[in-house]
Amino acid sequence: MGYLIDKAPRCLVVIGFLAGLLAAVPAYADIYRYDDAEGVAHFTDAPTDKRFVIFMRDIRKDKQLRTRLRISRTANSAEYDQIIRTCSDKYGVSASLIKAVIHAESGYNPNAVSNKGASGLMQLMPGTARGLKVVNSFDPKDNVEGGVKYLRFLLDTFHGDTSLALAAYNAGLGKVAKYGGIPPYAETRTYVALVLSYMHSYQAKL
Repeated sequence: MGYLIDKAPRCLVVIGFLAGLLAAVPAYADIYRYDDAEGVAHFTDAPTDKRFVIFMRDIRKDKQLRTRLRISRTANSAEYDQIIRTCSDKYGVSASLIKAVIHAESGYNPNAVSNKGASGLMQLMPGTARGLKVVNSFDPKDNVEGGVKYLRFLLDTFHGDTSLALAAYNAGLGKVAKYGGIPPYAETRTYVALVLSYMHSYQAKL
């Protein structure tokens, strides 16, 4: 996602996917994604196009996934636990929420770059990174601190409402304000549900 306003919102190819994801798809079901030429991310649990690649799996399967896709060894949440704990304590944001956002945004790949230029663990756009005083978006510490600082701002803005904060992280503050809640974008609604699901999974592991 890349939270920001200067990044075009992503969309889901099937409007009913959110309902299917929550009601019909098991928690361990794979979620696939591809980014089109305009930088729009498409998600599905039943890919029909070879451009889709596996994007999210149950946390318990991460090790297997990294091995299968030859993802960098750094794509491992445990390697960033200290950074996450430090930022969690500094900004008062749940470590489980931070981990969930990183999981959804970059799959714990500090070198991840989107088609639109969002980069790092929390997928910060260049302009947003500058506004957050992030010197190097590919540096895990800088990136996570910037992302968590923004999450704190969003949580304060929405009086602690995690769902609205995540919606703004995905679609932008302006869109949440415009609709008076989570925007009616399938991708944003799915993103919020997925991050919350990951957050609960991380909480269960504590």
